[in-house]
Amino acid sequence: MSHLDNIPSTPGKHKPDKAFRFHSAAASSSLSKLTLYSTLFLSVLLIFLLLLSSPSSPPSPRRHLSTGSHHTPLSLSHKLIRKSARPRYTTGHTVLVTGAAGFVGTHVSLALKRRGDGVLGLDNFNHYYDPTLKRARQKILEKAGVFIVEGDINDKGLLQQLLDAVLFTHVMHLAAQAGVRYAMQNPGSYVHSNIAGFVNLLEVSKLANPQPAIIWASSSSVYGLNSKVPFSEKDRTDQPASLYAATKKAGEEIAHTYNHIYGLSITGLRFFTVYGPWGRPDMAYFFFTKDIMKGKTITVYESPDKGSVARDFTYIDDIVKGCLGALDTAKKSTGSGGKKREPAQLRIFNLGNTSPVPVSRLVSILEKILKMKAKKKVVPLPRNGDVEFTHANITLAMTELGYKPTTDLEAGLKKFVRWYLSFYSGSKKKSSW
Repeated sequence: MSHLDNIPSTPGKHKPDKAFRFHSAAASSSLSKLTLYSTLFLSVLLIFLLLLSSPSSPPSPRRHLSTGSHHTPLSLSHKLIRKSARPRYTTGHTVLVTGAAGFVGTHVSLALKRRGDGVLGLDNFNHYYDPTLKRARQKILEKAGVFIVEGDINDKGLLQQLLDAVLFTHVMHLAAQAGVRYAMQNPGSYVHSNIAGFVNLLEVSKLANPQPAIIWASSSSVYGLNSKVPFSEKDRTDQPASLYAATKKAGEEIAHTYNHIYGLSITGLRFFTVYGPWGRPDMAYFFFTKDIMKGKTITVYESPDKGSVARDFTYIDDIVKGCLGALDTAKKSTGSGGKKREPAQLRIFNLGNTSPVPVSRLVSILEKILKMKAKKKVVPLPRNGDVEFTHANITLAMTELGYKPTTDLEAGLKKFVRWYLSFYSGSKKKSSW
């Protein structure tokens, strides 16, 4: 296996700041009223859920930072934190990456570090999926010089200590409770992480001096029941099909509020079905590969008209390029100590591959790569929050970020399968970047 197959591409040069202009539609219509009422209803509902799922009293600001199984007081880990967060060049950024041991977080952290930016990670290593994979990613990051603080974004005292210890130019906020279907089992975790956690991060960031620019992960799920394709940033996003989507939509409204009141520069990125090496085990391409190899039957959903469910699968390297493009073009926040001085940048972008592929085609490609026939059970798409298709219009990201996806699904899946076979082969030497 070629070592390079597992190395995500890395953009090289910083991109110059570009002004962003919102093109608001003419006011008027009943649609505007409908959107307003729907948003207000959604906000009230989510606040109610937040109160129900609110954790016990906030942790003390004297919480300790930790990495791995070694709990280290902040005062003792200052050197590790500062070393990890120190840019190689005077022109480099200093970035706090939340969810750094996650799929996208790991790839983004490595890309930033490799090009010379200072990077400090934060992750709580929760058990939504096997944390063994997260720990393996952590080891890769440590070898690259990225220190991960083990903690939760809901720990306000911890976040305050981090922003006091390092003057971050940017926060790449990728920590979140992921997954559409899991929301039916544990709705509180989505409100706790995706809403309360995001607010906590923004609260601490607004008081920083200087305030960092915020780039955060929204989701293509916000388009919900929208039937217009391809999905554009100008389309309605007030009809979420899942609680996960509702929390991400709420995050976008919350971002607008903190931008408007406190002058935080905020860029939201709507990811479209990200896949690739070191991916999440709860994603279809991942567990399809696992089950096909074990001879287990896989479930393939079909739409009510008997058509295949389709997704705009986007390879991880392309997503990383979009994340770095958003970071490089983000303007500085305009507030200080919680007070806004002037209007700040607020943006939202689709990051997709703009070529949706039926899930049936995904299975066929995996069969070809694995040289194994899948045992399939085709069933109607259940009412569990999933939508029939996703399709990104990426014109805005191409124009403003220089974003241009280059990896088609078959090429990306080959790289994923190569990594999967290596990582789960049982050999002592695990696949690495």
